[in-house]
Amino acid sequence: MFMKTHKTASSTILNILFRFGQKHKLKFAFPDGRNDFFYPSPFTCSQVKEYKPGDCFNIVCNHMRFNHREVAKLLPPDAVYITILRDPVDLFESSFHYYHRAVPLTWKIKSENKLGAFLNHPDAFYSKEAFNSFYLKNLLFFDFGFNNNLAEDDPLVHTAIESLSKRFDLVLLAEYFEESLILLKELLCWTMEDVLYFKLNARKSSSVSRLTPELRAKAQKWNSIDWKLYQHFNVTFWRKVDAYGIDRMKEDVKELKRRNAEMQGFCIEGGHAVEAHNIKDSHFLPWQPVGETSILGYNIKREIDPKFKTLCQKMLTPEIQYLADLGVNLWLTRLWGWLKDAFMSTRSPQ
Repeated sequence: MFMKTHKTASSTILNILFRFGQKHKLKFAFPDGRNDFFYPSPFTCSQVKEYKPGDCFNIVCNHMRFNHREVAKLLPPDAVYITILRDPVDLFESSFHYYHRAVPLTWKIKSENKLGAFLNHPDAFYSKEAFNSFYLKNLLFFDFGFNNNLAEDDPLVHTAIESLSKRFDLVLLAEYFEESLILLKELLCWTMEDVLYFKLNARKSSSVSRLTPELRAKAQKWNSIDWKLYQHFNVTFWRKVDAYGIDRMKEDVKELKRRNAEMQGFCIEGGHAVEAHNIKDSHFLPWQPVGETSILGYNIKREIDPKFKTLCQKMLTPEIQYLADLGVNLWLTRLWGWLKDAFMSTRSPQ
């Protein structure tokens, strides 16, 4: 079970899981009609396509608001639970950029630097009851199914973190992505080929807000529960690295980076990601936030060694297209995409 959190490099992990499951003909629990399990509603088994009580699956990995009691009904008792976290300040910056046009609370911010204006006076632009407000505060804690508006020192916060510690076998860290994948490989008894990856859903650098130390401190305080969660699992992560062996980890990370660079040379035209308008094949065009084309993607090489062609195609395929390739009906997701693009095309430039 992969708990797919928002804005944490989780789409790259998803691609790894899709490839592994497809290669070994494993049974996925997929949503019906869209690419997530009706997020932000808490997960229930009824959200799984064609679910019948007693069904057992090999992999659950799409976005959801975590509800262990329901998830456990889909999996055998010894299932492995993994997830990924990211520094809450960087996550908040990314989430604010990606979702702010979908959060009406932010529409009244007049400043050109909307993120800075929000962090300087968050209470002026935030209400816990407002539509999509969860994207703006302690998003990780919300994704795990908890109340993201609790006070940092509320006993329920400690209880929640302790429950996650018991529930998840491995918590990856986006900032140490290769180390995370090596730990994942070790836990699941995989090969190095199983964890090869290209970074998916990366943003072009011009869209990233450079936060001053003062604003970073404010973002950390605003997302204090997520920070507490991240600190806790940062400690457990490095314990696992120590147990794995520091020197052994360095060698394996070096090998993973070498293999990834090799695959980039085999697969990617130009060897790097490009902006959306430069992607030649729509099959490799990533989903974009409302009113933006800030997410980078890749062009696949025209001439590829036949033994790498299929792997290259899968490694470069974004989440939505891969789900369609796996047979998931995404009519609701596609309808939203059409409405989103149609709406933005009718708006005159600001």
